Amino acid sequence: MAAPFFIGGNMRIDKFLKVSRIIKRRTVAKEACDRERVLLNGRVCKAGAEVSAGDMIEVRFGESVFKARVLSLRESTRKEEAGDMYEVVE
Repeated sequence: MAAPFFIGGNMRIDKFLKVSRIIKRRTVAKEACDRERVLLNGRVCKAGAEVSAGDMIEVRFGESVFKARVLSLRESTRKEEAGDMYEVVE
């Protein structure tokens, strides 16, 4: 199997949430953005917002908040390596 393809630029936030497995499906990630449950660098964002390495993401799951810093962008990744794409903050 080929190694994951690294992206040097940007990626849509809904795709990042899916590839990194923070949210299981891209359609669910899009709905979370549409319902203003996803923040990018402290601001509510749409599903098409561009995320890049170093950005901060917050996702509200009910009463809990998941905060992470983006470390890398990949087109695809294995389940075991998905956690390497971000660093949990708090």
